[in-house]
Amino acid sequence: MPVPKRALMPLAAALAFVAGPALANDTFVAKMDGAACVPGPIKTPATGEVTLELVNQGNSLAYTVTVQNLQNPHNVDLHLGQPGKNGPLVVKLLPQGKDRPKLGPVSGVIAQGKFQYDGLTGPLNQASLGQFLEELRAGNVYVNLQTNDGSDPPDSGPGDYRLCEIRGQLTQTQK
Repeated sequence: MPVPKRALMPLAAALAFVAGPALANDTFVAKMDGAACVPGPIKTPATGEVTLELVNQGNSLAYTVTVQNLQNPHNVDLHLGQPGKNGPLVVKLLPQGKDRPKLGPVSGVIAQGKFQYDGLTGPLNQASLGQFLEELRAGNVYVNLQTNDGSDPPDSGPGDYRLCEIRGQLTQTQK
């Protein structure tokens, strides 16, 4: 016996409600500061935020890197690792494409783009984007931002921390 269309409407609405948050929840944010660097903490006025969002029907991740009160951004990388632990590089966000390291003070967006599974490196080289997402959802990915003023000695102060000036753990958020 056929089911009337209006009887299916509440079911469709309920499924959309349940599926909607699961799809919208594939956003990850890291708040970065010098206190999170390992070893650390690093004394710096710089802060930042990285946002990753699953896009293209789950085929790629879009990213935005925003900073405040930073000097000489040189590298922004994603690493596998728990808070307080260092781990291997798995994605390079800056420099990438036309983005290049910058000298001098910077506030605002310093890198933006997308990556797919072929953007993964290190222990996730040739892994699927799904494997990277598993690490993200488990809280095993952090962002590390390095600075370089272009002259020696290294690690001479804000704007010249070649191992880490600001860092933050990526966590899943509701969007």
